[in-house]
Amino acid sequence: MWYGKGPGVDRCGDVFKHMNHAGTSKHGGVLLVAGDDHGAYSSTLPHQSDHIFSACMIPMLYPCNVQEYLDLGLHAWAMSRYSGCAVAFKALADTVESTASVDADPFRLEIKYPEDFTMPEGGLNARLSTDTLGIQARKQEALMQDYKIYAALAYARANKLNHTTIDSPNAKLGIIASGKSYLDVLEALEELGIDETMAADIGIRVFKVAMPWPLEPDGVREFAQGLDEILVVEEKRQMVEYQLKEQLYNWRDDVRPRVIGKFDEKGEWVHPRGEWLLPPKADFSIAQIARVIAQRIARFHTSDLIKARLAFLEAKDQVLTKAVNTPPRPAYYCSGCPHNTSTKVPEGSFALAGIGCHVMATAIYPEFNKLTTHMGGEGAPWIGQAAFSQVPHVFQNLGDGTYFHSGYLAIRAAVAAKVNMTYKILYNDAVAMTGGQPVDGTISVPMIAQQMAAEGVKRIALVTEDLSRYTDRSSLPAIVSLHDRKDMDAVQRELREVSGVSVLIYDQTCAAEKRRRRKKNEYPDPNKRLFINDAVCEGCGDCGVQSNCTSILPLETEFGRKRAIDQSSCNKDYSCVKGFCPSFVTVEGGKLKKSKTGTAKTDDFGTLPEPVVASCDNPYNILINGIGGTGVITVGALLGMAAHLEGKGASVLDMTGMSQKNGSVTSHVRIANDPQRIRAQRIATGEADLVLGCDMLTAGAADAIAKMRPGRTRAVVNTHQQPTGHFAKNPEWAFPADEVRALIDESVANRSDYVDATRLATALMGDSIATNLFMLGFAYQKGALPVSEAALLRAIELNGVAIDSNKKSFLWGRRAAVDLSNVERIAIPGTPVVMQLPESLPGLIKRRVAFLTDYQDAAYAARYEELVNNVRAVEAERGLGDKLSRAVAKSYFKLMAYKDEYEVARLYTDGKFVEKLKQQFEGDFTLKFNLAPPLLAKKDAKGHLVKAEYGSWVWTGFKVLAKLKTLRGSALDVFGYSAERKMERALIGEYREAVLALLGKLSKDNYALAVEIASLPEKVRGFGHVKDKAVEQYHAELKVLREKFAAAEAGLPHAA
Repeated sequence: MWYGKGPGVDRCGDVFKHMNHAGTSKHGGVLLVAGDDHGAYSSTLPHQSDHIFSACMIPMLYPCNVQEYLDLGLHAWAMSRYSGCAVAFKALADTVESTASVDADPFRLEIKYPEDFTMPEGGLNARLSTDTLGIQARKQEALMQDYKIYAALAYARANKLNHTTIDSPNAKLGIIASGKSYLDVLEALEELGIDETMAADIGIRVFKVAMPWPLEPDGVREFAQGLDEILVVEEKRQMVEYQLKEQLYNWRDDVRPRVIGKFDEKGEWVHPRGEWLLPPKADFSIAQIARVIAQRIARFHTSDLIKARLAFLEAKDQVLTKAVNTPPRPAYYCSGCPHNTSTKVPEGSFALAGIGCHVMATAIYPEFNKLTTHMGGEGAPWIGQAAFSQVPHVFQNLGDGTYFHSGYLAIRAAVAAKVNMTYKILYNDAVAMTGGQPVDGTISVPMIAQQMAAEGVKRIALVTEDLSRYTDRSSLPAIVSLHDRKDMDAVQRELREVSGVSVLIYDQTCAAEKRRRRKKNEYPDPNKRLFINDAVCEGCGDCGVQSNCTSILPLETEFGRKRAIDQSSCNKDYSCVKGFCPSFVTVEGGKLKKSKTGTAKTDDFGTLPEPVVASCDNPYNILINGIGGTGVITVGALLGMAAHLEGKGASVLDMTGMSQKNGSVTSHVRIANDPQRIRAQRIATGEADLVLGCDMLTAGAADAIAKMRPGRTRAVVNTHQQPTGHFAKNPEWAFPADEVRALIDESVANRSDYVDATRLATALMGDSIATNLFMLGFAYQKGALPVSEAALLRAIELNGVAIDSNKKSFLWGRRAAVDLSNVERIAIPGTPVVMQLPESLPGLIKRRVAFLTDYQDAAYAARYEELVNNVRAVEAERGLGDKLSRAVAKSYFKLMAYKDEYEVARLYTDGKFVEKLKQQFEGDFTLKFNLAPPLLAKKDAKGHLVKAEYGSWVWTGFKVLAKLKTLRGSALDVFGYSAERKMERALIGEYREAVLALLGKLSKDNYALAVEIASLPEKVRGFGHVKDKAVEQYHAELKVLREKFAAAEAGLPHAA
């Protein structure tokens, strides 16, 4: 048996032809499983292998569900042995990535060999020949064309692989479909209220095709007789439709049915061409098919149910226009992913992409990651372009798996072509793109380096996260230079000047693999974590720029958005510490503080009331939405197993794409008392009974909203506001919580429950991974699940991972559904630590006056209060509200509370930092501080100060500095003479003068512009060169706004 995705089928055409013509063994057989990705969910292009197999003369079977994988699999082997052909097997994610209850007995199937087919002399199986090559090839072709294909057709006919499943004595419309599309047709008919009895009554006949190529003609002839029209339902380009038209072409006009599929009656190759019915793009939804069927039967049947269904679909289209505005949650690099560093290039350069996780860099770093090519073709386009381009050099990303597969051949070609380029071979020790499999074969960094040296590359640089791996350099070629990953930018700048082909090997283990191996104690787990002092943090986002890390989360505070590290998802890469900011502290020793409530035996709840288990006489459909890597797939698997344990039918389809870390992941779970009632694996439009939104953003996406129906669907949604990966690059990104919630409520007619499951589960269990089991328990207690608690708990046991923890998480979810306030009290004792926004302007000012008094003294705070009160007075006098006063209160404070050395020291030693630290860590731990003192710090190639780690002795220095704040701004303030401090003090004065100038000209017409000008300092964030850049941007925006303000004052038309 061979397996490959669509691109693998494309590459193997020549192999398949030779194999198929050579023949198979009588007791062997060849099965070619093709993983087709019709919607390009995890591929660089959509794929349909049908036409490749037909070109190779290989019969193709297409199973529609998991049971048929077993049944048609046995038929495929038997057909291959009988016909001498290799037999193809079309596999879609809808079946491959689904789970179902099946009958696994291989002897339940009766294999029948044809009695109406005459074998040629010598049979059809593989045979040795003494003929010359040309004669042998012509004989093989003759055997294929004259016998082998017809033997496959005879086998299909004898075993009725294609057959009518719904018949009618007065059939008018015939529907023919295969594989996934066949189940979609059945589901579409059911949505229209058409069961088998009604189909027979109104004149519908359905034909199921298990072998789309070659299409067996006898069954088709019998199916087509008496029909007025045949609708062919198949995704992608026509396969069955073309064969069907060929077989029916010579029928008499008065008996030949009309055939439609991709187009209506006008057809495809005409001008003007017909209208698309079922387009060959992407994949179909059941709703699309239902619309077409309703349209085609309208001439002889309609009903109130059909009209209502079509009306619902039209209304749903209107709702989905709102869902389009929900920000997507695309797959993103894991925390600590090597590609966060390895796919960056120096300013002025760009890189070409290829196959592997690193291809996501084209979306994450589009400014310098361009174009994608096929597997093994990495760099080949540049070979053709280089001679005609003014670009002197490019980088080419190449994953280690692709390198070992075929990428090294592209490097060989580039060397031969003598082009200027650098291959970045990204060695991450796993095929991470598809879930962390080991590379097939033996590969290591020294082996790659030796092979590249032998190929004749000009220069090889090895960049690694751990220099100690190469203390012994005897296995590395002499031309290899060794570098720490912190020097990545400098190394790339050097390599881009090399004439010819150079290679950079980037050695860093896949972050997801590190995490998996650490759980098994198979990889070093440093007892070291980073912690951000949010009081010092400026919210500039430079830590995200440096690390591109999804474990850096927004923290909303009284003084604006700061940053915090999600310790549950952190993979200990430590790249974020490179952010130019003194707020990062290294915590060594100790451990994360685990809440004891998860294990405490509390009787506060007593015996929980048993909810009513939802009925599944009709299929009960559960859509689970969440974030990749958080256990969404596990929840679906548990539900499927629980249903199986109760003797119910279950189908679980996981829509994950290419590993989908940090991206949206969806599971379609369908449970029914009668397994035969479950047809299509995907939940149809408006057919979800429960939407379990483990992530609010994913639950509000168009895909999920499409499954909801008012009056049927219930939603249980986690309100935790987890940002998308793009927050690392866009610090202003805001979670649209209110908009998403309103959309969900509208879609389920307010049959919705919301709970901050992540916050509670993390507090109760000590890890955010408990969230989804908490959500499952919550939904169960609300009566939204069709399986019992006993079955779910047994499924957790059979899963065999974190059994005790998962059971407790499930129980806490149940408790929260009964008494949420009590669970919150237990999870977060005392007053919950949440942001308390000032309720009034006076409260906002009072807090900042108190802060500035501690910052410097009462006189300093009074200067602040004086300006703010002036603004309030002018606003009140002119009846303009208080938006300008609020803007000034925040912005003037921000400028006056600039974080110099004295202030950073004070914010570390005021006791609040230690208190927050102890909330997250326990045990015996020590601290190190990551600082860049101007007098001590080194500078990088760009002239920027570089941070270094300093021991706990810094505490003493901080305490002294904090007491010296009275020197701030005086002649004895040694720090005040730096350019940065002078700039900060100047900004305060500039802003004060600007505000006073605004007040003198303030009116209703220019008020909005005045508020915008007064709010600008909120964007002045960061330290050192980061702040310099922010100030430069601030002045540029301020100039534009001042010009607009002046134009508005003068009444000029361009002021708008």
